[in-house]
Amino acid sequence: MLVAQQKQKENIAEYIIYMYQIEDIIRAYNFDVEAILDNYVRPQLPDASFIEQYRTWYSSLIAEMRSAKIEKTGHLPSLQEIMIELSYLHNTMVNLTKDVHYVPVYESAVPYIEEFQEKSDQKDKNHTEAAFQAIYMKLLLRLQKKEISAATEEAFDAMRVMIAYLSQSYKKMKEGDLDFLSN
Repeated sequence: MLVAQQKQKENIAEYIIYMYQIEDIIRAYNFDVEAILDNYVRPQLPDASFIEQYRTWYSSLIAEMRSAKIEKTGHLPSLQEIMIELSYLHNTMVNLTKDVHYVPVYESAVPYIEEFQEKSDQKDKNHTEAAFQAIYMKLLLRLQKKEISAATEEAFDAMRVMIAYLSQSYKKMKEGDLDFLSN
């Protein structure tokens, strides 16, 4: 909860990946808030005084996931809204302002994104969403201690750079510091 709040302010990409992980944790514990608190939160919590805040936070996420009918797959509506904003920002920087820094970064990631879309169930996702899914998949592979080939690492890195630039631009946009005219 506190980590999520901090990540949401500082780095939207880290926030999204973190929240994807939280969604999967909720699913892994079968939407049982007490099991989540006992097995996942408490072992990581240095100060038990925050436990009620975590109970409230996880309970609200569980309710939101159930309401959105994403018990098996899918993402929270609030994350989908952020992804829409990121997709609009991406499209603006690529197609309208032709951001001289972002376009080459994006273009170097496109072949890897499209390859990922072909090899996964992400064919219906736009490039921004697919890149986030790929980066989340890399996190899951690392957590499972699976080996990642040099070629796959190169692909992940191209997408990571794209997402990092997009995330920085998103933060500037939210702070009112993104000037599309001075590209």
